[in-house]
Amino acid sequence: MARAAIRAPNYRGGKGVSELLEVRALSKRFGGLLANQEISFAISAAEIVGLIGPNGAGKTTLFNCIAGFYPPSDGSVFLEGAEVTGARPEKMARLGVARTFQLVRTFATMTALENITVATLMREKQLSMARERANAALEFCGLSARAAIPAGSLTVAEQRRLEVARALGLEPKLLLLDEVMAGLNPAEVQEAAALVQKIRARGIACLIVEHVMEGIMPIANRVIVLDYGKKIAEGSPDEVRRDPGVIAAYLGEA
Repeated sequence: MARAAIRAPNYRGGKGVSELLEVRALSKRFGGLLANQEISFAISAAEIVGLIGPNGAGKTTLFNCIAGFYPPSDGSVFLEGAEVTGARPEKMARLGVARTFQLVRTFATMTALENITVATLMREKQLSMARERANAALEFCGLSARAAIPAGSLTVAEQRRLEVARALGLEPKLLLLDEVMAGLNPAEVQEAAALVQKIRARGIACLIVEHVMEGIMPIANRVIVLDYGKKIAEGSPDEVRRDPGVIAAYLGEA
């Protein structure tokens, strides 16, 4: 049997649908705290969008609202033109939105292959085919030689790649990567950036929360900047670098 490959997503698009993901005036409140305030943006198929901002800016909260972990307090989320606001994480995963987490969440005592097979079983009910797809995801992420190693015994860089491979096992159209470069040395950051570009080449869009600017800026098509829960800038990496509001948010007023 030929080895299964990482399949490109079937992005429907079509008449009247120009964006893969659209977020409209999304707000999220936790009691008296307004974590996200009327945030709007869109992502096209096979686009890399960076989501940056100081600590506490609301980036992970926004991720959680898109992926279904939190219901938005106000606003809407659309996927391929259909409203999915408040859909549960398992539904979003089946619709083609997969994510990684800021703190690695592997199944530590399960092997790398078993970790990914758990995800591929959502798409492929036959165990043998699920394992084939899991092996393809491992190979794609450069982890084939670590397939039989317990996830808890992998290095930090390998665990982060394993999370990406597990998300790819869901065959997503949109991949949400939450600080996938955190804790990596410069060489590992470059490897992670190259993997994201490889993912885009397969037609999968990526929305990436990141603090490692040398990793995200060279590969992003656009960058969105949050500060105190508000979107303060959006544009190309060069435009964002020069934006006075962004400079003030990161460095403080002169």
